[in-house]
Formats: sequence, structure tokens, C-alpha cells
Amino acid sequence: MSKPTYYITTPIYYPSNKLHIGHSYTTVAADAMARYKRLRGYDVMFLTGTDEHGQKIERRAQEEGVSPQAFVDNIVDWIKELWKTMDITYDKFIRTTDAEHKETVQKIFKTLYDKGDIYKSEYEGKYCTPCETFFTEHQLVDGKCPDCGRAVESVKEQSYFFKLSAYQERLIKHIEENPEVIQPQTRQNEMLNNFLRPGLEDLCVSRTSFKWGVPVEFDPGHVVYVWIDALSNYISALGYLQNNDEAFKKYWPADVHLVGKEIVRFHTIIWPALLMALDLPLPKQIFGHGWLVINGGKMSKSVGNVVDPSILVDRYSSDAIRYFLLREIAFGQDGNFTNEALISRINSDLANDLGNLTSRTVAMIEKYFEGGVLPSEHEGNEFDADIKALVAAQIQKAEDNTEKLFFNNALEDIWVIIRRLNKYIDETMPWVLAKDEANKAKLAGVLYTLAEGLRIVSVMIEPFMPQTPEKIWAQFGIERGALTAWDSIHTWGTLPKNITAIKGENMFPRIDKEKELEALEKTSGAAAGTKEESKEAAKEEPKEVKEPEYITIDDFAKVELKIGEVIASERVPKSDKLLVSQIKIGNETRQIVSGIAKYYAPEEFVGKKVVVVTNLKPVKLRGILSEGMVLCAADENDKLVAVGPLADITSGSIVR
Repeated sequence: MSKPTYYITTPIYYPSNKLHIGHSYTTVAADAMARYKRLRGYDVMFLTGTDEHGQKIERRAQEEGVSPQAFVDNIVDWIKELWKTMDITYDKFIRTTDAEHKETVQKIFKTLYDKGDIYKSEYEGKYCTPCETFFTEHQLVDGKCPDCGRAVESVKEQSYFFKLSAYQERLIKHIEENPEVIQPQTRQNEMLNNFLRPGLEDLCVSRTSFKWGVPVEFDPGHVVYVWIDALSNYISALGYLQNNDEAFKKYWPADVHLVGKEIVRFHTIIWPALLMALDLPLPKQIFGHGWLVINGGKMSKSVGNVVDPSILVDRYSSDAIRYFLLREIAFGQDGNFTNEALISRINSDLANDLGNLTSRTVAMIEKYFEGGVLPSEHEGNEFDADIKALVAAQIQKAEDNTEKLFFNNALEDIWVIIRRLNKYIDETMPWVLAKDEANKAKLAGVLYTLAEGLRIVSVMIEPFMPQTPEKIWAQFGIERGALTAWDSIHTWGTLPKNITAIKGENMFPRIDKEKELEALEKTSGAAAGTKEESKEAAKEEPKEVKEPEYITIDDFAKVELKIGEVIASERVPKSDKLLVSQIKIGNETRQIVSGIAKYYAPEEFVGKKVVVVTNLKPVKLRGILSEGMVLCAADENDKLVAVGPLADITSGSIVR
């Protein structure tokens, strides 16, 4: 019987600069999911790679006096080495300069041209070179690129266009009929409300102003523009339109494309439209995760706030960095990176909880039983039933959360077991049992429960922290096989009764936080969020005292107020004040932009019941549609607090 398949991808990274820890976040998440699915018995294809064409690469290569190919070769080697350092187990690394990829892209372009979905015309408009994206005037924000905030260029050139507008209604219908296809929900609402429903324009898909790209085979003056070139990697990597397309037949459609939120639009609108035009199945899900930010701003080399993951791995291990990235941040939301948070997480979760549990358990078996060998005779106690029930429940929760890509929740589910086992030591007090020979079987039972719990934990953390399980297994004489298979964790008592404990290395030594922060400050590329931003005190202008302006009950009745429940929230890019939230109001969900980011973290705002003005005229703030207003109270210091009900009440309830 053949295994079920699972195809997961990351974006292909643009090698104009070396990658920072924000890029590692996406790839670590994809790797964790790929490892998890392999453990569950799936035939996995995990794809990553590099997007190597375009005007930006051509210009950078010219500046450095090398060919574009030599320029990208050097950086790609570095990227592959980084993924090796981070224990990334991709099944294929694709480069858009690969001959097979270029062949597929040319065939796709010709197929669409022959069908009439690509036509020749002239483009005139605004172009952002760093983002490689064309924008209309109304899409710009303050005359600049809405994605990166940089200046745009005026471009006029002959181009080929893809009839993207022809697929607008099909795309809307597909998303509405498949609500899980774009996750989290905020991304889906953004695509529908901000791009699809307002109307799509045809897409420029060739360029003549530079040469570094895939040539249009039947019109050599043109090169295929990035969004056909780059997006096609997901199927060219599988052999689509090539001599051997067995992998394509086996793995397509993709189970999930993991992408950063800034490129969700291209993956949920342009890519599905291209697939529709090619009569190919659409990916099952596109998951747009948030950014890893520093002091509220996206990591960027131009801003100077990037963090080099290689330096952190050298200091703390890849498992520690992988754990922090997946545990600290709700996948789908923005997450703040600071050195303080990293060190605190290592000390509390890894050193105190997991490391301490392992070392105490092994030390007690070695101390209380000759040769560190547990006897075969075990006796239970009144806490064992609770341990077994909790472990079974947490396994189910962790599996459910991992399947949904809620990695931070899955790790919290595992740590509930770890913390419960640490508490179990205090409840059973092995050091007291060891004083009486009559309690030997009971003592053996306690230590066996700890060892079996650790075995189960070690298997559960393997997708997220692939090196640590091996270190735990070595201390209990466990070899990879039946005892480390995922299915084995569902049966308590799989570990042999007479195990031998062998003290190993301290997996996660505690870190002196103050000294370490000082050291990181001196380490180029690793210091982040360790200094407070200086602020100038604002001079208060004298406020004019005004007589109150009274309104009538009829005036008040014009304002429609309802209770809403915040179901998702995230920061608005390049704004330290705005949150964009999805708020459930009865049977509908509204997207509302609020100036409360300084007072509520997105994850803190989610779940709150708030009062919403629902008949306010929709407006666009920073290019994002806002369909109402969240009421807030402000004190004398202008601190904002969202207004909500004093007791629980159903969303959609009318405030009067």
C-alpha cells in the first residue's frame, strides 16, 4: 500500500542579500511540518530554493563587476549552508536558473499565449525595483511602494500581459467555496475586500528593459517577468511539462504553500489564476504567516536591524533557535524578536523545564539503583492515572494544533506534559522513597513514569528540535526504531521496564542573562531589541476649554453600536499605531483598522469583546479597507483602552 503524500513549500528566496532570521522563520516552520508528516508515515516533498532573475540582480551584479550568474552562485552556496546549520531537511532545492525550470517557464508562457490568455501591449506606470512589482497610482501610499515604502520608478515599455481580470469571478467563487484555502482568516478577507472585489487589472508578464531572466522563446527581446518565472517553480520542480513528470503526477496539488504575508497577494490571486488558465488543480492551502519584527518594524538590511541566525546557532544550538522561533510566535501573527526574550525562553523552557527534568530523572535512576538499571518490579501510585490521562489528552491536542500549523500551541501542549512531570517529582518525592528498601518497587515505578514520559516527549519534539531527542534517547539507552516511532507514543508503557540510565551532557545550560546580553551587544548581526528607544518629551500645548455641545436622543440613535468579538488581529506594515483586526459581529465578520497598536499586541487583542460602530462609512487607511470603528476610552495621557461589555454577551448584540 502506497503512503499518503504531502507537498509543502516555502517561497523561493531572492538572493540579493544574505538571509536573516526572519527568513529562517518560514523555512524552520516548513521543516517542522515536513518532519512531522514524515513521522506520521507520509511520503513528503519539501521544496525550497532561490528566485535568481530580475533587474535588481542584474544591477547588483553590475555594481560588483561580476556576471549575474556568478553573483547568485556565491549567495546560493551561503543559503544552502545556512539551511544545513538550521537542520533544514528539504527534499529539493530549486533555482530559477536551473535549465529544467527555464524550459518549463518558456512552455507555460507559450501555452498561455497560444490560448489567448497572454497578449502583447504597452505598459506605462509605476514600478518598484526591490519588490519587482508594478503599481497603479491609486495603489501607491504617499506616492511610494505600498509593500516596502521605497520610491517607485516611472516605466514605459512594450510588454506581454496576462488576462488576470478574466479570472476575477472564478477566484472569488473558489475562495468563498473553499474557506480554508487562504489562512489565517485575516489574509482571506484582505484578498477579497482589498483586491478581488474592487477589481483586477491584467498583469504585465514580460520586460524588455533588462536581460537577466528567462527569454520569451518566440520574442527574444522580452524576458519572462518574475511572477510567471518565480511562481512556476512549485510545478517545474516536480517536472511539469518535462520528460519526466512522475513527481508532478504524484505530489501536485500542493498541500500548503507557506509564504510571508507581504506576498500573499501573488500566491492567492496571480498563482491560482495562472493554474486556472493552465487547467491545473489549485493548491489546497496558502498560509500567510506574519513577520519577525524588532521594535515593531520588519527586519530589513536597509534599516540595519537584521539578526544573523548563524551567530545565534553557534552560541545556543539550532534546536534552541528553532524552538524559540516556533514557540514564541503565534504562526500567522507578527512576533517580536529580542535577545532578552530568546535568553528567557532558553532558560525557562529548555534549561529549567526540559533539561532539568531529564537530568534529575537520569541522576535519580543512577543514584538509587545499582548500575543505573531499573528493576523489572514496579509499583504504581495515586498520581499515575492523572499522568497517563494528561499525556493522552496533550498528544491529541498537539497533533491537532500541528496539523493546523499552530506550532506555538503544539509546543505549549508538549510543555504541559513536561511541567506536569516536574510537578510529579515533587508529589512523589523519590528521595524520601529511597530511604526505605520496602519502597523500592514504588520508587522504580515513579522513575519509570518519568522515563516513559520523557520518551513520549522526545518523540513529540522531534519535528521542532531534531537534535535534542537523540540526546535524551542516549541517556535511556533508546535506539531509533519502534520506541521512537510516532505511533508508539499512543501506548503508555512501551519503554522496557529494566532500562539503563546513563548520564549525558547538560543539553541546555542556564545562561547568565546580563552577561550574555552584553556579549551579544558586541557581536555584529546578533544584537536585537536590547536598547530602549529614546523619546523626546512632547510639549503640551494649552488646551482651549469649550462648552459641551449637547446632542438629542435622535442624534444618538443615528449611531449603530454592536458588540463584536476580535477573532484575528495583526499589525499594519510600516505603522507603529495601527492594528487591522477581523471582528465577528453576529453572523458577519468585519475588517477594522484601529490606532491601538501601542496599547494592544495583536495576540492580546484577539478574543476580546468590544463595542463597534457598524454604520460608519468604510474608508481605506494605509491602503487597507476599514469597515467600522472600535470604541476606545483615553485617559489624560492619551492611553487608549478598548470599550467592551462588563459581562459576557453574544457578539452582534446591540448597544443602546
